Order: sequence, then C-alpha cells, then structure tokens
Amino acid sequence: MPADAQKRWGLTVPLTGVPLRDHRALISSLFELGYTDLWSAEVAGADAFTPLVLASEWDQRLRLGTAVVPVHTRGPAALAMSAAALADLAPGRFVLGIGASSETIVTGWNGIAYDPPFARTRDVLRFLRQAFAGEKVDGSFDSFTINRFRLEKAPEVPPALMLAALRPQMLRLAAREADGAITNWLSADDVRQVRAELGADKELAARIFVCVTEDAEMARNIGRFLIATYLTVPGYAAFHDWLGRGTAMKPMRDAWAAGDRNAAMAAVPVEILDDLIVHGTPEQCRTHINRYVENGLDTPIIAALPTGTNLVDTARALAPH
Repeated sequence: MPADAQKRWGLTVPLTGVPLRDHRALISSLFELGYTDLWSAEVAGADAFTPLVLASEWDQRLRLGTAVVPVHTRGPAALAMSAAALADLAPGRFVLGIGASSETIVTGWNGIAYDPPFARTRDVLRFLRQAFAGEKVDGSFDSFTINRFRLEKAPEVPPALMLAALRPQMLRLAAREADGAITNWLSADDVRQVRAELGADKELAARIFVCVTEDAEMARNIGRFLIATYLTVPGYAAFHDWLGRGTAMKPMRDAWAAGDRNAAMAAVPVEILDDLIVHGTPEQCRTHINRYVENGLDTPIIAALPTGTNLVDTARALAPH
C-alpha cells in the first residue's frame, strides 16, 4: 500500500436498476457512512463519465474514478477532453482508469478494430500524461499518430492514471508508468499474487461483486451466470489460468464453447463461486471484503448485485461503519 494511502471503501455507480437521477440522496450520504470513493464502469449501460459528473456536484468529498474507460472506443483527444472536464469539476478527486476492454465490446459492439491491447493501452497512457501536462502532442506512437493536439485548458490538478490489469505484463506497465492498477474477478487470496507483480508502492483497486443475501444458493446462481459469461472471455480466461484455475474452469469453458450455456453455468465449481462472489449478511460481506484489504488491496470497489432487494439500502448496509 502506498505509504500515504488512507483506508478506502468504494462503491460502483450507478446501481443496477436505479435511475441516475435517483442517486443523489444516496451519494450525498455516502461520505458520512464511511465511503471514500465512487467508481463508474462502462459496458452497455451508462458511460463512465456521466455518473461521476453528477456525483461531483452532489458531493465534494468523495474520490471519483472510472473503472474503466476503454482505450479503443474513443480517440485519444476525445478521451483527454472528457477526463480534463471531470478533473476541472473535481480537482484532486478524479482518477482516470483506462483499459483494453474486450474484442466483443470494441469490435462487436462498436465496430472498431481491436488493436493489440497492450500497445494501445501503453500509448494512450503516454499520450494522456503529455496532454494533461499541457504539452502539445505531435508524433507517432506505436498504435496511432497524433498531429499537433493540445488541450485548450489542461487540468490544474491532473487526474491520477490507473490501468486495468489482469496479468504480469500489464501490471508491470502500471508499476512503471501509471499511478496504480485496477482489477476484478479475483478472490481475496489472489490479491497477493497480483500485488507481487504490481509492487508495494502503487495503488491496487479491485471491483468486488457482492450479493447481500443469506440464501447462498441464490447468490451462487447469480454468480454462475456472471462467471460463465465473463470468465470465458479470452482475457479473463488467461487471467484465471495465471491464477491457477484453468483446470477447474475447463468444463465450464468447454460447455460454453459448445454453445451449451446452461451446462457451462452448472459446471462452475462451488468453491470458485464462493471465492469470487462475496455473499451473506452485510456483516459477513464486510468481513470478506476486508480479507482483500488484509492481503494487499488498497481500494475495494463494491459492485452490489441485485437480489430483489433495494440496492440503495444494500449500499448503505455495506458501509464500513
């Protein structure tokens, strides 16, 4: 953990099924409940920036972060402009998390070529460093060329830059050139392996999927769907091979590749479900999340999963105090 880091406790926004406009009362109360951070995502719901723009006006204390903005789906200049605007709204409180996303999102959904993910992420990171410093960026990177771009107004406090990182190469890039790394779909014990690659002096954040219910089978069934959907994506499959779960996940992957979604979900081992989906009472969930922190995670980012209860109440119940 960075020497000057405070104990952090983050929440993913927007909450599933809760309209953005209905988040104001919750966000305004989170700091008093002990939350320190709000982190957005960008898949097929809200974009990464809009929820944080709203949050910047509803609370002036929470740190705001994107986890993550894909590096392929916006041009480097457009990404820099959006980030600079949010940094201006929340000076010193904004973290720009960027990552390679997946070929499904980049090419399948956006019709954009999926450039080699490591090179694209590295080049966008380097471009952003220059742009946020107010420099004129002019020249060739390995994956794109920029001609004479300068932000009209560079942020007074440049945002911290963090990389989505699942395996050693990207974690080491984050250690060398970024302010930290963001990961997800890992267990509390996996944190040690990830931290060893990142090093001790950079921030490590992770999205943790949390199901507040004492019905363990309900939580596992939610987890079966999510794990079969996400962890068959090549990047996540390779991540879990590295973490040592390749053999345990092979029956799930084989069924998924054969087109049998139900068999794939049924093949997810219970121990993997209980490792990757935090579930139980609010107190049990907080205890499990704190195991991640004890193993080297700086910033837990809670993603509350819907179980039929009000997720606003769930978010409040999961507060650290």
